[in-house]
Amino acid sequence: MDAIYARQSIDKKDSLSIEAQIESCRKAAGDDVRVFQDKGFSGKNTKRPAFTELIKAIEAGQIKKVFVYRLDRFSRSIADFSRLWELLEQHGVEFQSVTEHFDTSTPIGRAMLNIVLVFAQLERETTAERVKDNYVHRFALGAWPGGPAPYGFSLIKVTEDGRRVSSLQANEQAQVVQDIFREYARPETSLRSLAKALTEKGIHGPKREAWDNVTLSRLLHSPLYVCADEQVYWHYLSKGLQVQQGIEAFDGEHGCNVIGRRDRSRNKYNSLDGQMLTVANHKGFIPSDLWLRVQEKLAANPQISRANAGKYSWLTGLMKCAKCGYAVKINYSKPEDKFYLICSGRSNLASCDAAMHIDLRELERQIGLQLKDILESCPAEDTCSGSQVSAQAVLEIDRKIERLVGALAESGDIAAGYISKQIEKLHKEREVLMDSCRAVPSAPEHLDFDKASFEEKKLIAAEFIDRILLDGNSVNIIWKI
Repeated sequence: MDAIYARQSIDKKDSLSIEAQIESCRKAAGDDVRVFQDKGFSGKNTKRPAFTELIKAIEAGQIKKVFVYRLDRFSRSIADFSRLWELLEQHGVEFQSVTEHFDTSTPIGRAMLNIVLVFAQLERETTAERVKDNYVHRFALGAWPGGPAPYGFSLIKVTEDGRRVSSLQANEQAQVVQDIFREYARPETSLRSLAKALTEKGIHGPKREAWDNVTLSRLLHSPLYVCADEQVYWHYLSKGLQVQQGIEAFDGEHGCNVIGRRDRSRNKYNSLDGQMLTVANHKGFIPSDLWLRVQEKLAANPQISRANAGKYSWLTGLMKCAKCGYAVKINYSKPEDKFYLICSGRSNLASCDAAMHIDLRELERQIGLQLKDILESCPAEDTCSGSQVSAQAVLEIDRKIERLVGALAESGDIAAGYISKQIEKLHKEREVLMDSCRAVPSAPEHLDFDKASFEEKKLIAAEFIDRILLDGNSVNIIWKI
């Protein structure tokens, strides 16, 4: 039996309907034919339902000849059609295009077939290249190059140099994005815990209701949200990324955008070789210092072994089994919302029979009270006026110097001279801050354990506690003092 195959990707004025294609093919094939038709599928897609059914019929020896209205209805790729043609020849199936007046039963028909396929693929590749060029051109101008608006933005049209171009504008989701950046910047917050908290609050993600690590990571890495200043410029220059504008374009107000092919075999965020960055025409809403702190934390994630270690308690690493001496690990039961302390010698090696029935949060509370008393009884340290502010300022200068050093390796001779001067200037600022801190004493201060961050509590506990021995309901704290 002969077959007719018809395909139409979308309904439009200059596109022949499937019904018209079939009618034209019937004039050449007759009425005793089997019809296969796909609507809404591109010619690039070889997994079309009716097309797949036709191939199965050919392989089963049910088809003698295939009629199509035009060759590109069957395939728009030489590579795809060459494989299909091998299949047709293998099963002795002829092929005819009724409007292009050739069939594969003649040498001329086969030659014409190859010529038409060449031009069909050339047309598709030219169209794709034109679309890509337009995309890159819009990107270089700072306009939104295309596609749906990212989370936290809405698409708008703005007039630039007398032309209407696409841009982004912060919407009601922008507040969620700001909360995400602020929360993740906290030392104790992980991507997993943040995703869980957002989902439990009923805050919908960009594409689905639930949040996950990947979605959060993409959002936090994005430069679309940052109020890009010169520090963001140095950050990306140090990554080896091609920056389209000079440092003067980074005004601390507008966001940025990145395009370019990513190598999936490499870290796509920490290695930005071959990608381009431009200052966009929309305004960012995440301060650059917050955005950069988040990037530093994200960049450190792949280098941290046992990423989940210590996330449940600042006592992790100090708790030991009183019977065997092995570390005590913490298991969390989500259904019960409860933490269980388990001897790793028992769970991993089956070499211990210790059972622990201790409430982790109560243990933290009691030890926290003792650490607070110890800190208050310790002699207060003499610190300079505004020491916390000064220390933070010194840390920020160190971060700026680090970004400039990274940028120095990626810069040319002219830029290198400028960067070196900036580094020298920052070193002088750092010395002035350190000298002022040493020169101006102030009233002694006590460290407040209750106000300490998760990481600070871990450091304090490790400073004063050698180990915490647990067995059953008993706790024995071995202090270093």
